[in-house]
Amino acid sequence: MSQFHATTICAVRRGPGDVAIGGDGQVTMGETAIMKNSAKKVKKIYGGKVLAGFAGSVADAFALTEKFEKKLDEHGGNLKRAAVDLARMWRSDRGMRNLEALMIVADADDLLVISGTGEVISPDQSFIAIGSGGNYAYAAANALFNHTEMTAEEIVREALAIASSICVYTNDRITVEKL
Repeated sequence: MSQFHATTICAVRRGPGDVAIGGDGQVTMGETAIMKNSAKKVKKIYGGKVLAGFAGSVADAFALTEKFEKKLDEHGGNLKRAAVDLARMWRSDRGMRNLEALMIVADADDLLVISGTGEVISPDQSFIAIGSGGNYAYAAANALFNHTEMTAEEIVREALAIASSICVYTNDRITVEKL
């Protein structure tokens, strides 16, 4: 059976009042077929105080986002504690270990990547990108963040546009959420 994948997510934090996360809209089945062009892979959660985006298997990512929202509720909105708790559960739960997805989560203070191997990664700089076009989006965000005065949203949109012009698994139907 072919696997569905959803890719590329980019997030930028310029400061507490300037945080954005975006994703392209392409869902690819296997190596050869585009199944959807307008998927939304980023959203505001926890009363609009947290941004979340996913790359990887679509169904797995939806399950993880739902579990992460529950962890945020359990930890009173503490992003780091919720992320660590989700990563711990993801790594140790037999059923969750097979989930194939990565998440980026952000609030006014933090930007984190959560993986199924139990990793919670805080990037060295205030931007990150994941997914098939993640390296392209990351390189573009790096240049734009460090050499322009663009806002977080502008950087996310341009980095994803650049990735979509290079990566066959990334399209230019970009959705951005911001705090």
